[in-house]
Amino acid sequence: MKILVTGGAGFIGSHTCVALLEAGYDIVVLDNLCNAKPAALERIRQITGKDFPFYQADILDRAGVGQAFREHDIGAVIHFAGLKAVGESVKNPLLYYHNNVAGTVAFCQIMAEAGCKKIVFSSSATVYGPTNPIPYREEFPTSATNPYGYTKLMVEQILSDLYRADNEWSVSLLRYFNPIGAHESGLIGEDPNGIPNNLLPYICQVAVGKLEKLHVYGNDYDTVDGTGVRDYVHVCDLAEGHLQALEYVLGHTGVDAVNLGTGKGCSVLEVVAAYERASGRRIPYVIDPRRPGDLGEYYADASKAQRVFGWKAKRGLDEMCRDSWNFTKKNPAGL
Repeated sequence: MKILVTGGAGFIGSHTCVALLEAGYDIVVLDNLCNAKPAALERIRQITGKDFPFYQADILDRAGVGQAFREHDIGAVIHFAGLKAVGESVKNPLLYYHNNVAGTVAFCQIMAEAGCKKIVFSSSATVYGPTNPIPYREEFPTSATNPYGYTKLMVEQILSDLYRADNEWSVSLLRYFNPIGAHESGLIGEDPNGIPNNLLPYICQVAVGKLEKLHVYGNDYDTVDGTGVRDYVHVCDLAEGHLQALEYVLGHTGVDAVNLGTGKGCSVLEVVAAYERASGRRIPYVIDPRRPGDLGEYYADASKAQRVFGWKAKRGLDEMCRDSWNFTKKNPAGL
């Protein structure tokens, strides 16, 4: 039996591939490389000393996906593949609905045809919307504020309906918060194309001089220092969460949503300070007005993950920034 990882060359996908291989699983990776680089696949092999088949294919490519299922005994899927930039989703919603939603429908049709009914889905805390109290708990009502968030909600609904129609399905909906950090080897990490959308990759590019300064959007929130607070989780902790979710779905049927976070928040300026300690470099920043739709603070109630999977985040903010800087200084131009 092999585990198929869609989007396995991406940031979270590549770290999860390492965790799977080190746990003794055989994997198959499928990625269209629109937001990832082939070098990440070689780095996974270098870290683990193990090889695996790779298919450069889109989840909408029935022939390419079907080939992967025909050529391998796929026992379960970890589904990362999807577009993920909020701003881009607002500008081009049809692209996001076509890729993330229609792509997942087409992919699940092939899974069903192959008799593979176990899936771990990469969802997001964005499904909690703007009005829930913190910390976010899995039983809260869900909503969204942009097309990207709606694609996550729609896929959660599709996978939930699959189980209701056929109780042989086993579905884990992993709602994770703000993954940062990198593998301790410095061989893989977050390497976005263009100007980063997320905080830590932006800080990294300021640290190596690719960008002049960090833009901090708002310092008048009701938080510890006025800047936005988020639940940052080390990508290797997140990868281990996917591994434990996989082990759960392999032994159970049903559908369940589970948060993966640390259960506490850190402000933008706290992250900047931790990165300065890790890198020994000053991170210049300017305060800009708040962005429309940004929340002042949110973080997870992560107790269900510990109760159901036995998972708990182990690494703190200093480790996240240390490992991120290690990757950045070893790969200043990216992978």
